[in-house]
Amino acid sequence: MSAPLDWLSRLLEITPVRGQLDLRCMYGAPWRIDQSESAPGEIPYHAVLGGSAMLEDPVSGKPQQLVAGDIVLLADGDAHTLHDGGGKRAKPARERAVANLVWSENSGTGARLDMLCGRFVLNPAHARLLRGYLPARLIAHSAAQTENTTDTGLHLSNLLGLMRVETGSDSLGGRAMLNALSTALFALTLRFASEAQEAPEGLLALAGYPRLAPALEALFHNPGHPWTLPALAQLCNMSRATFVRLFQEKLGRSASDLLTDVRMTMAANELRTSSASTGAIAERVGYQSEAAFQRAFKLHMGVTPASWRRGLQA
Repeated sequence: MSAPLDWLSRLLEITPVRGQLDLRCMYGAPWRIDQSESAPGEIPYHAVLGGSAMLEDPVSGKPQQLVAGDIVLLADGDAHTLHDGGGKRAKPARERAVANLVWSENSGTGARLDMLCGRFVLNPAHARLLRGYLPARLIAHSAAQTENTTDTGLHLSNLLGLMRVETGSDSLGGRAMLNALSTALFALTLRFASEAQEAPEGLLALAGYPRLAPALEALFHNPGHPWTLPALAQLCNMSRATFVRLFQEKLGRSASDLLTDVRMTMAANELRTSSASTGAIAERVGYQSEAAFQRAFKLHMGVTPASWRRGLQA
């Protein structure tokens, strides 16, 4: 008997994410980091262990302050800038290998920053689902203490503490441990954000709204079922109109959009890992007509299922 999966576990099962820690930055002000656009399928992250940093926001033009315990995920992978906020010309950074990691340091003597920088790596085909339904910039304040603080915040702080220890030790398997902890950081950050009083937009806001939880679980666990809006609304004990409005309000997209994305992601995985026919895969992900599946897959992935499979085998 298989253990039941929650929606986040199911999401990470069909869109596997591999964490990779790249740098530990130890800077004294003035300092500045200009990070270029990430490669397709990569989501950069920064975790502040000590001190503070200013993250430039190109949309509002107002920098966002990050403090110790803050983790930022940049799902859109866009170029971004962090700095000390003082406005002075940054001291140049230099890199050196320490234990299991590369450390980046400068000669600045001002306020100190201790920050981990890494990335979450996934197949470009999976990036669409994650990037499309996560906030472009997700900031989790794991050290913030409120009356509604959950155990997840403590777990996240402890995880960062373990990563701090591992970056400074030369223990056997340390590099593998750091990357495994980075992978855990992704799931734990999403869990923490979904539990916040005001969950960020997208899937996390949807997950944080209990009335819609039955529909979210259904779409991830049984996407091959011929779901209709009335059927999903009935699962949530609400009218079709109320369901459509709330789902759109929380997710920013329709239930049909999410269902199609989940189905296409599963189909792409099946084409990659099995020798099943296109018709069989179409049926598994909820399409009675192979032709309809072919059209949907090409619209979604940009190539036909056969071309997708051939490309993976090339």
